[in-house]
Amino acid sequence: MVRRLAALLMVLPLVALLVIVSDTAQPPLVGPGPDAPTAAVALGDSTMSGEGAGTYEPGTDGEGGNWCHRSLKASIHRVKLPVDKVFNLACSGANAEQVGLTDQVRNTEGSQARRLGQLAREYRVTTVVVAVGANDDPRFAEVLNTCLQAWFQRRADCSKALTEDWRGRVERMVPKVRKALLDVRRVLREAGYTPRSYTLVLQSYAAPVTPDLPFELQNLAGCPLRTADLRWVRDTAVGELSAALRRAASGAGARFLDLSKAGLKHEACAGGKNPDTEWFTRLTVDFDGLRDEARARHALQESFHPNARGHEQFGRCLGEFLDTTDRSASCVVDGDGNLSPVADQDQR
Repeated sequence: MVRRLAALLMVLPLVALLVIVSDTAQPPLVGPGPDAPTAAVALGDSTMSGEGAGTYEPGTDGEGGNWCHRSLKASIHRVKLPVDKVFNLACSGANAEQVGLTDQVRNTEGSQARRLGQLAREYRVTTVVVAVGANDDPRFAEVLNTCLQAWFQRRADCSKALTEDWRGRVERMVPKVRKALLDVRRVLREAGYTPRSYTLVLQSYAAPVTPDLPFELQNLAGCPLRTADLRWVRDTAVGELSAALRRAASGAGARFLDLSKAGLKHEACAGGKNPDTEWFTRLTVDFDGLRDEARARHALQESFHPNARGHEQFGRCLGEFLDTTDRSASCVVDGDGNLSPVADQDQR
Protein backbone atom coordinates (compact mmCIF):
# COMPACT_ATOMS: atom_id res chain seq x y z
CA MET A 1 0.00 0.00 0.00
CA VAL A 2 2.80 2.38 0.89
CA ARG A 3 4.57 1.61 -2.38
CA ARG A 4 1.42 2.31 -4.40
CA LEU A 5 0.91 5.62 -2.61
CA ALA A 6 4.51 6.64 -3.28
CA ALA A 7 4.18 5.74 -6.96
CA LEU A 8 0.96 7.75 -7.19
CA LEU A 9 2.63 10.78 -5.64
CA MET A 10 5.40 10.56 -8.28
CA VAL A 11 2.98 10.26 -11.18
CA LEU A 12 0.60 13.09 -10.20
CA PRO A 13 3.06 15.94 -10.99
CA LEU A 14 3.68 14.43 -14.42
CA VAL A 15 -0.05 14.22 -15.09
CA ALA A 16 -0.46 17.84 -14.04
CA LEU A 17 2.39 18.86 -16.34
CA LEU A 18 0.81 17.09 -19.29
CA VAL A 19 -2.48 18.85 -18.62
CA ILE A 20 -0.75 22.22 -18.53
CA VAL A 21 1.14 21.52 -21.76
CA SER A 22 -1.97 20.28 -23.54
CA ASP A 23 -3.88 23.41 -22.55
CA THR A 24 -1.08 25.76 -23.66
CA ALA A 25 -1.40 27.18 -27.18
CA GLN A 26 1.41 25.76 -29.35
CA PRO A 27 3.36 28.19 -31.56
CA PRO A 28 2.25 28.01 -35.19
CA LEU A 29 4.45 25.97 -37.48
CA VAL A 30 6.57 28.11 -39.79
CA GLY A 31 7.73 27.27 -43.27
CA PRO A 32 5.74 25.91 -46.17
CA GLY A 33 3.28 23.06 -45.90
CA PRO A 34 3.95 19.61 -47.35
CA ASP A 35 2.19 20.53 -50.60
CA ALA A 36 4.12 23.77 -51.14
CA PRO A 37 5.90 24.18 -54.49
CA THR A 38 9.64 23.55 -54.41
CA ALA A 39 12.28 26.12 -55.29
CA ALA A 40 15.99 26.70 -55.88
CA VAL A 41 17.43 30.12 -55.03
CA ALA A 42 20.59 31.87 -56.23
CA LEU A 43 22.27 34.59 -54.16
CA GLY A 44 25.37 36.64 -54.77
CA ASP A 45 27.01 39.08 -57.14
CA SER A 46 27.52 39.51 -60.89
CA THR A 47 28.87 36.03 -61.56
CA MET A 48 25.59 34.60 -60.25
CA SER A 49 23.23 37.35 -61.46
CA GLY A 50 24.23 36.71 -65.07
CA GLU A 51 26.23 39.86 -65.79
CA GLY A 52 27.57 39.58 -69.33
CA ALA A 53 24.95 37.09 -70.55
CA GLY A 54 22.43 39.72 -71.71
CA THR A 55 18.65 39.25 -71.74
CA TYR A 56 18.31 40.93 -68.35
CA GLU A 57 15.13 40.75 -66.32
CA PRO A 58 12.98 43.88 -66.66
CA GLY A 59 13.78 46.31 -63.88
CA THR A 60 17.42 45.20 -63.49
CA ASP A 61 19.01 46.92 -66.49
CA GLY A 62 19.30 50.41 -65.07
CA GLU A 63 15.61 51.14 -64.59
CA GLY A 64 15.21 53.32 -61.51
CA GLY A 65 18.90 52.93 -60.74
CA ASN A 66 18.80 49.12 -60.49
CA TRP A 67 21.85 47.65 -62.24
CA CYS A 68 21.62 44.12 -60.81
CA HIS A 69 21.69 42.70 -64.35
CA ARG A 70 19.86 39.47 -63.54
CA SER A 71 19.93 37.51 -66.76
CA LEU A 72 17.43 34.94 -67.93
CA LYS A 73 20.53 33.11 -69.23
CA ALA A 74 22.31 33.08 -65.86
CA SER A 75 23.85 29.78 -64.76
CA ILE A 76 21.13 29.07 -62.19
CA HIS A 77 18.63 28.97 -65.06
CA ARG A 78 20.82 26.45 -66.88
CA VAL A 79 20.79 23.94 -64.04
CA LYS A 80 18.43 20.99 -64.42
CA LEU A 81 16.84 20.81 -61.00
CA PRO A 82 13.74 18.88 -59.87
CA VAL A 83 12.04 22.01 -58.56
CA ASP A 84 8.92 23.94 -59.49
CA LYS A 85 10.52 27.39 -59.45
CA VAL A 86 13.95 29.02 -59.70
CA PHE A 87 14.61 32.41 -58.12
CA ASN A 88 17.66 34.53 -58.88
CA LEU A 89 18.16 37.14 -56.15
CA ALA A 90 21.80 37.85 -57.03
CA CYS A 91 22.80 41.40 -57.94
CA SER A 92 25.80 42.67 -59.86
CA GLY A 93 28.09 44.53 -57.47
CA ALA A 94 26.75 42.86 -54.32
CA ASN A 95 29.10 42.14 -51.44
CA ALA A 96 28.84 39.63 -48.60
CA GLU A 97 27.00 42.09 -46.37
CA GLN A 98 24.21 42.48 -48.91
CA VAL A 99 23.89 38.73 -49.31
CA GLY A 100 23.60 38.36 -45.53
CA LEU A 101 21.30 40.09 -43.07
CA THR A 102 21.76 43.83 -43.37
CA ASP A 103 19.97 47.15 -43.70
CA GLN A 104 22.40 48.13 -46.44
CA VAL A 105 20.83 49.01 -49.81
CA ARG A 106 22.79 48.69 -53.06
CA ASN A 107 21.39 48.99 -56.55
CA THR A 108 18.06 49.88 -54.88
CA GLU A 109 17.90 46.38 -53.28
CA GLY A 110 18.36 45.23 -49.69
CA SER A 111 19.31 41.98 -47.96
CA GLN A 112 19.19 38.92 -50.20
CA ALA A 113 19.05 36.59 -47.18
CA ARG A 114 15.98 38.38 -45.87
CA ARG A 115 14.26 37.94 -49.24
CA LEU A 116 15.24 34.28 -49.18
CA GLY A 117 13.57 33.97 -45.79
CA GLN A 118 10.36 35.35 -47.22
CA LEU A 119 10.43 32.92 -50.14
CA ALA A 120 11.17 30.02 -47.78
CA ARG A 121 7.79 30.50 -46.10
CA GLU A 122 5.90 30.18 -49.37
CA TYR A 123 8.10 27.69 -51.22
CA ARG A 124 9.95 24.63 -49.97
CA VAL A 125 13.50 25.69 -50.76
CA THR A 126 15.65 22.67 -51.56
CA THR A 127 18.78 24.36 -52.95
CA VAL A 128 20.59 27.61 -52.26
CA VAL A 129 23.63 28.53 -54.40
CA VAL A 130 25.84 31.48 -53.47
CA ALA A 131 28.66 33.27 -55.28
CA VAL A 132 30.06 36.22 -53.37
CA GLY A 133 33.27 37.70 -51.98
CA ALA A 134 34.98 39.31 -54.97
CA ASN A 135 33.36 42.69 -54.25
CA ASP A 136 34.47 42.69 -50.62
CA ASP A 137 38.08 43.36 -49.68
CA PRO A 138 39.54 41.77 -52.86
CA ARG A 139 37.59 44.25 -55.04
CA PHE A 140 38.30 42.10 -58.09
CA ALA A 141 36.58 44.41 -60.59
CA GLU A 142 38.70 47.28 -59.28
CA VAL A 143 41.80 45.12 -59.77
CA LEU A 144 40.96 44.61 -63.44
CA ASN A 145 40.27 48.33 -63.85
CA THR A 146 43.64 49.16 -62.31
CA CYS A 147 45.33 46.78 -64.71
CA LEU A 148 43.44 48.35 -67.62
CA GLN A 149 44.73 51.75 -66.58
CA ALA A 150 48.27 50.36 -66.39
CA TRP A 151 47.95 49.27 -70.03
CA PHE A 152 46.52 52.62 -71.13
CA GLN A 153 49.18 54.64 -69.31
CA ARG A 154 51.98 52.28 -70.35
CA ARG A 155 53.27 52.07 -66.81
CA ALA A 156 54.57 49.19 -64.72
CA ASP A 157 52.54 46.00 -64.37
CA CYS A 158 49.77 46.59 -61.85
CA SER A 159 50.24 43.08 -60.45
CA LYS A 160 53.56 44.10 -58.86
CA ALA A 161 51.77 46.57 -56.62
CA LEU A 162 48.78 44.30 -55.99
CA THR A 163 50.75 41.20 -55.06
CA GLU A 164 51.93 42.63 -51.74
CA ASP A 165 48.42 43.33 -50.48
CA TRP A 166 46.32 40.74 -52.35
CA ARG A 167 46.62 37.89 -49.88
CA GLY A 168 45.73 40.15 -46.94
CA ARG A 169 42.68 41.46 -48.78
CA VAL A 170 41.56 37.92 -49.53
CA GLU A 171 42.01 36.87 -45.90
CA ARG A 172 39.91 39.79 -44.66
CA MET A 173 37.11 38.63 -46.95
CA VAL A 174 36.80 35.14 -45.42
CA PRO A 175 34.86 35.97 -42.21
CA LYS A 176 32.49 38.22 -44.15
CA VAL A 177 31.53 35.47 -46.58
CA ARG A 178 31.24 32.95 -43.74
CA LYS A 179 28.87 35.30 -41.90
CA ALA A 180 26.74 35.71 -45.03
CA LEU A 181 26.42 31.93 -45.33
CA LEU A 182 25.54 31.63 -41.66
CA ASP A 183 22.90 34.34 -42.16
CA VAL A 184 21.43 32.20 -44.94
CA ARG A 185 21.26 29.27 -42.55
CA ARG A 186 19.72 31.49 -39.89
CA VAL A 187 16.80 32.71 -42.03
CA LEU A 188 16.08 29.16 -43.15
CA ARG A 189 16.22 27.88 -39.57
CA GLU A 190 13.81 30.62 -38.52
CA ALA A 191 11.53 29.54 -41.37
CA GLY A 192 11.41 26.01 -39.96
CA TYR A 193 14.14 24.31 -42.00
CA THR A 194 16.76 21.91 -40.70
CA PRO A 195 20.28 21.80 -42.20
CA ARG A 196 19.47 18.43 -43.77
CA SER A 197 16.34 19.73 -45.50
CA TYR A 198 18.22 21.79 -48.09
CA THR A 199 21.58 22.02 -49.87
CA LEU A 200 23.78 25.11 -49.46
CA VAL A 201 26.57 25.59 -52.02
CA LEU A 202 29.22 28.28 -52.28
CA GLN A 203 30.95 28.54 -55.64
CA SER A 204 34.12 30.44 -56.48
CA TYR A 205 35.19 32.43 -59.55
CA ALA A 206 36.75 31.51 -62.87
CA ALA A 207 39.70 33.40 -64.33
CA PRO A 208 38.23 35.57 -67.10
CA VAL A 209 41.53 36.35 -68.86
CA THR A 210 44.69 34.54 -69.95
CA PRO A 211 48.20 35.47 -71.08
CA ASP A 212 47.77 32.94 -73.91
CA LEU A 213 46.04 35.26 -76.36
CA PRO A 214 46.96 36.61 -79.80
CA PHE A 215 49.03 39.78 -79.61
CA GLU A 216 46.64 41.58 -81.96
CA LEU A 217 43.88 41.27 -79.32
CA GLN A 218 45.97 42.61 -76.45
CA ASN A 219 44.47 46.05 -77.03
CA LEU A 220 41.14 47.88 -77.22
CA ALA A 221 39.96 45.31 -79.76
CA GLY A 222 39.68 42.72 -77.01
CA CYS A 223 41.80 42.50 -73.86
CA PRO A 224 43.93 45.59 -73.13
CA LEU A 225 45.98 44.14 -70.28
CA ARG A 226 49.72 43.65 -69.89
CA THR A 227 50.98 40.06 -70.19
CA ALA A 228 52.36 39.90 -66.64
CA ASP A 229 49.04 41.13 -65.28
CA LEU A 230 47.08 38.58 -67.30
CA ARG A 231 49.30 35.81 -65.95
CA TRP A 232 48.99 37.04 -62.36
CA VAL A 233 45.19 37.18 -62.55
CA ARG A 234 44.93 33.67 -64.00
CA ASP A 235 47.68 31.89 -62.08
CA THR A 236 47.70 33.65 -58.71
CA ALA A 237 44.83 35.98 -57.88
CA VAL A 238 41.91 33.72 -58.81
CA GLY A 239 43.47 30.65 -57.19
CA GLU A 240 44.11 32.39 -53.87
CA LEU A 241 40.61 33.85 -53.92
CA SER A 242 39.15 30.39 -54.48
CA ALA A 243 41.21 28.81 -51.69
CA ALA A 244 39.94 31.44 -49.26
CA LEU A 245 36.33 30.91 -50.31
CA ARG A 246 36.77 27.19 -49.72
CA ARG A 247 37.62 27.96 -46.08
CA ALA A 248 34.58 30.23 -45.77
CA ALA A 249 32.34 27.44 -47.05
CA SER A 250 33.86 24.95 -44.62
CA GLY A 251 33.32 27.35 -41.72
CA ALA A 252 29.60 27.51 -42.51
CA GLY A 253 29.13 23.83 -43.29
CA ALA A 254 28.40 24.58 -46.95
CA ARG A 255 29.40 22.53 -49.97
CA PHE A 256 32.00 24.12 -52.25
CA LEU A 257 32.34 24.22 -56.04
CA ASP A 258 35.73 25.47 -57.29
CA LEU A 259 35.52 27.34 -60.61
CA SER A 260 39.07 28.72 -60.60
CA LYS A 261 40.16 26.52 -63.54
CA ALA A 262 36.76 26.35 -65.21
CA GLY A 263 37.56 28.83 -67.98
CA LEU A 264 40.89 27.33 -69.04
CA LYS A 265 41.41 27.90 -72.80
CA HIS A 266 38.00 29.57 -73.01
CA GLU A 267 38.92 32.92 -71.45
CA ALA A 268 38.23 36.26 -73.11
CA CYS A 269 40.33 36.68 -76.27
CA ALA A 270 41.66 33.10 -76.06
CA GLY A 271 39.71 32.18 -79.19
CA GLY A 272 41.48 34.73 -81.39
CA LYS A 273 39.50 35.11 -84.58
CA ASN A 274 36.86 32.69 -83.29
CA PRO A 275 35.28 34.33 -80.23
CA ASP A 276 32.50 31.73 -80.26
CA THR A 277 34.83 29.41 -78.33
CA GLU A 278 35.12 31.90 -75.48
CA TRP A 279 33.07 31.74 -72.29
CA PHE A 280 33.80 35.32 -71.20
CA THR A 281 33.13 38.74 -72.66
CA ARG A 282 36.00 40.74 -74.08
CA LEU A 283 36.24 44.45 -73.38
CA THR A 284 32.61 45.45 -73.91
CA VAL A 285 31.42 49.02 -74.33
CA ASP A 286 27.78 50.06 -74.30
CA PHE A 287 28.14 52.89 -76.82
CA ASP A 288 24.43 53.74 -76.66
CA GLY A 289 24.77 54.03 -72.90
CA LEU A 290 27.59 56.55 -73.29
CA ARG A 291 25.06 58.99 -74.72
CA ASP A 292 23.02 58.80 -71.50
CA GLU A 293 24.62 60.43 -68.46
CA ALA A 294 22.82 58.04 -66.07
CA ARG A 295 24.06 54.96 -67.95
CA ALA A 296 27.51 56.15 -68.97
CA ARG A 297 29.32 54.99 -65.84
CA HIS A 298 27.96 51.49 -66.43
CA ALA A 299 29.11 51.37 -70.06
CA LEU A 300 31.89 48.86 -69.31
CA GLN A 301 29.99 46.83 -66.71
CA GLU A 302 29.68 43.65 -68.79
CA SER A 303 33.40 43.43 -69.58
CA PHE A 304 35.26 40.24 -68.57
CA HIS A 305 32.18 38.51 -67.15
CA PRO A 306 30.94 35.09 -68.24
CA ASN A 307 28.88 35.29 -71.42
CA ALA A 308 25.82 33.15 -72.17
CA ARG A 309 28.03 30.21 -73.23
CA GLY A 310 29.98 30.49 -69.99
CA HIS A 311 26.85 30.57 -67.86
CA GLU A 312 25.53 27.52 -69.69
CA GLN A 313 28.74 25.61 -68.89
CA PHE A 314 28.83 26.73 -65.26
CA GLY A 315 25.20 25.72 -64.85
CA ARG A 316 25.97 22.34 -66.40
CA CYS A 317 28.78 21.70 -63.92
CA LEU A 318 26.74 22.94 -60.97
CA GLY A 319 23.85 20.66 -61.89
CA GLU A 320 26.09 17.60 -62.07
CA PHE A 321 27.68 18.55 -58.74
CA LEU A 322 24.29 18.83 -57.07
CA ASP A 323 23.49 15.32 -58.26
CA THR A 324 26.38 13.99 -56.17
CA THR A 325 26.97 13.82 -52.43
CA ASP A 326 30.48 15.29 -52.72
CA ARG A 327 31.23 18.03 -50.24
CA SER A 328 33.53 19.81 -52.70
CA ALA A 329 34.59 19.52 -56.31
CA SER A 330 36.27 21.46 -59.11
CA CYS A 331 34.78 22.25 -62.51
CA VAL A 332 37.11 21.11 -65.31
CA VAL A 333 36.69 20.59 -69.04
CA ASP A 334 35.97 16.95 -69.88
CA GLY A 335 36.76 14.98 -73.04
CA ASP A 336 33.70 16.36 -74.78
CA GLY A 337 34.74 19.97 -74.18
CA ASN A 338 32.14 20.57 -71.47
CA LEU A 339 32.54 21.43 -67.81
CA SER A 340 32.08 18.62 -65.32
CA PRO A 341 32.74 18.42 -61.58
CA VAL A 342 35.69 16.38 -60.32
CA ALA A 343 35.51 15.53 -56.62
CA ASP A 344 38.39 16.65 -54.44
CA GLN A 345 41.05 14.04 -53.78
CA ASP A 346 40.11 13.52 -50.14
CA GLN A 347 36.60 12.40 -51.21
CA ARG A 348 37.66 9.70 -53.65
